[in-house]
Amino acid sequence: MYRILQLQLQTSIELLLKERYEIVPGNLAMELPPRIELGEIALPLAFELAKRLKKAPRIIAQELQAALAETPGIASVEIAGAGYLNLKLDRPSMVQHMAADEHSMVGGSGFRLVEHTSINPNKAAHVGHLRNAILGDSFARMLRKDEYKPGWETGVQNYIDNTGVQVADIVVAVTQLRGMSLDGVRNWMEALHSSGTRLDYACWDLYAEVSQWYQADPPRVAERRQLRLDTLHAIEAGGNELAEIADLIATGVLRRHLETMERLGIEYDFLPRESEILHLHFWETARALMVERGVLYLETEGKNKGCWVMRRAISAAAGVQLSADGPDEDAKILIRSNGTVTYVGKDIAYHLWKFGLLGKDFGYARFRDYPTHTCWISTMHHAGPGSELTSTSDPHPVRGFGHADAIYNVIDSRQDDPQTQVKESLRALGFAAESEAFTHLNYAFVGLTTRTALDLGYVLSDEDRARNFIEVSGRKGFGVKADDLIDRMIAAARAEVEARHPELEEAERAEIANTIGVGALRYFLLRFTRNTVIAFDYQDALAFDGETGPYAQYAAVRAANIFRKAGVAEQDTLEAMANLDPNRDLEPLLEGEEGAGIWEVWLTASRLSLVLEQAIAAAEPAILARYAFVLAQQFNNFYHRHHILTETNPTRKTLLLATAAVARRDLVRVLGWLGIGVPAAM
Repeated sequence: MYRILQLQLQTSIELLLKERYEIVPGNLAMELPPRIELGEIALPLAFELAKRLKKAPRIIAQELQAALAETPGIASVEIAGAGYLNLKLDRPSMVQHMAADEHSMVGGSGFRLVEHTSINPNKAAHVGHLRNAILGDSFARMLRKDEYKPGWETGVQNYIDNTGVQVADIVVAVTQLRGMSLDGVRNWMEALHSSGTRLDYACWDLYAEVSQWYQADPPRVAERRQLRLDTLHAIEAGGNELAEIADLIATGVLRRHLETMERLGIEYDFLPRESEILHLHFWETARALMVERGVLYLETEGKNKGCWVMRRAISAAAGVQLSADGPDEDAKILIRSNGTVTYVGKDIAYHLWKFGLLGKDFGYARFRDYPTHTCWISTMHHAGPGSELTSTSDPHPVRGFGHADAIYNVIDSRQDDPQTQVKESLRALGFAAESEAFTHLNYAFVGLTTRTALDLGYVLSDEDRARNFIEVSGRKGFGVKADDLIDRMIAAARAEVEARHPELEEAERAEIANTIGVGALRYFLLRFTRNTVIAFDYQDALAFDGETGPYAQYAAVRAANIFRKAGVAEQDTLEAMANLDPNRDLEPLLEGEEGAGIWEVWLTASRLSLVLEQAIAAAEPAILARYAFVLAQQFNNFYHRHHILTETNPTRKTLLLATAAVARRDLVRVLGWLGIGVPAAM
C-alpha cells in the first residue's frame, strides 16, 4: 500500500511541477523519515529544485505544501529544517485499504531465466553450494508469479558440467585407483545402492583421494597430469568407454544433488549439460558469428600467438584504443593455441542460446517430476518413451528455454571476470539490449566457525583454531556435506520441539522440526548481503532470539496462536475492519504514543511491495531477510504491549486482532519468498 501512495504522489508532483514551474522532473527521491512522529514520507524535492528555480528551498517547500496535502492518502504536509517536506499519511484510510489486501503489483512481461546451483556432478554438495542454490531459489521466488503478485514468467535452470575436469578426476579415480571397467562401475554403483551408501558421498572420498594421488609420487606427476588431460579429452569427445563411465557417474551424482536440494524446497525447470553444448556444436556456431563480426580474431604475434582472442571487457568499456605497433597483450583467450576452447568461449555460446540468438536448441527429455511441474534435461535429440532419461511419455517443452528477455546467473565472485567478459561479448556482437539484461548475482564463499567445525568432528590445528573461519576444500575432503548439515539442523530443531511439545504426534513433531531446521539454514545464508563472507555456525542459525529464521517463524506462529485462542479466523478479522468508521473508530486508536506503536506495525507491513521491488532491483534477497526480521520484531513488541485476548473494547480488539493478522499475513509472504515455511507450533 505504501508503494501505491508513492506512485500516486509521484504523479501528483509531476503534474504540479509542470503546471506551476513548467518543469519535467527526473527521478523523485522519497525517503522514510528517521522517526515516525515526523511522518511517513520525506521529500528533499525543494533542494533538488533550488538551483533550477533560483529560490531558497524553504520558499519552494512553502509553495508546494498546500497542493501536496491534497493528494489522496496524505493527511498533512509539514516543512522541516531548510526545506524538507514531511508527509503524514491518512492512517485510518491506509489501515482499511491494507486490511482489504490492496497493494501495488510487482511483475511484468517477458521471460526471466535464473541459473543457479551448477554443482560439478563429481561429489556431494557442500555448504558453499547451498549458498548458491538458496540465493538463486529465493531470487526466482521473488520473480515468479504467486497469489500476491503477477510476477514474471520465470525459468530456473541448473547448468551441469558433466564433461569437465572434476568429472574427469572421478573417472581417473575409478579406473586407475580402483581398476574398474564400465561394467565394474555399474556393479560398484549397484553395490553402493544395495548397501545404502550414497554415490555422491563415495565420490566425495574418491575425489579427495585422487587429488592427493596426482601429487603423491613426484617422478610421476607429469605422467599423471597427462593421464588426467587425456581422460578429459576422451570425455569431451564422447563415444568411448571413459565417456560412458563419466556419464553414468555424473548422472547418478546429479540425481543425488536434486534430492538434496529438494529437501530445501529447491526445484528446477531445466538441466542443460555441457556434453550437449559440445556435441550440438554450440561453440562452432558462436565462433563463426564472432569471427564474422570481428569480435574474435587470430593473434599472430606476442604471448598469445596462435590463439583466438577478443578484447577484454574493461578495455572495451574504457574505450582504450589498440596500438598499431603490436598485439593486444591483455586480450582474452577463447581458443588456446592447441585448439581447445576455454570456459569463457563455451559460456558465450551458451548465453547466445539463452537469449535465443544462436539459432540452435537442445533436445529435451524428462528427468524429474516434481509435484507441480517437470524438470527437463538436455539431450542430443528428443528422448521419447522408453528412453533411459524419460520418466513419462510427455514429449518436450513447447518453447524450450532459450528465449530469455533477462538472465540472472548465480555464480561466485571468483567468476567476476569471466562473467564480465561474456557480457562484453554480447555487447560487442551488437546485442546491447541483451548485454544490459545480463545480471551476474555474485557472492562470497562460505566457511565454518571453529565451533561448528569442531562440533562436526574435524581435527583443527592451533593455527586453524585462531582463525575467524575455516575454509572448506573439496579437494582436501574438508567441509560439511550439505545433507549432513541439513540433518544436523533438523536434529537440533527436533530436540527443541521434543522438549517444548511432547504432546504432539510423532509425525507432527518431525514436520515441525524439518520446517524449523530448513528455515534456520536458509535464513542464515540469506541474511548476509551477497558479497559478505559467511562463517556458518549452526548454533547461531538455530537461535530463537536475534536475526534468525526461527525468530521470524516464531512471530508468525505466535500470531496464529492468538487467533486459535480467540476462536476467530484471521480473514474474518481483516474483513471486519471495513465496518469501522475511519474517523470515529480508527483515528483515535491510531493517535498518541500507544497508537503509534500499533501504526508502526501497519506501516512496516505496508512497505512489502516496495521492499520486494528494491530487493529485485538490487538482486539482493538479504533486503527481504532484513525486512522479515524487522516486521517480526515489531510484531513481537506489539504483542508484549497489548493484551489482545482480554481487551474489552470491541472496536479496539478488532484493530488489535487485525494488526496481528496483517503482520502474520505479510510475514508468511516474505518468508515464502525466502523459501521458509511457518510451522504449526514452536
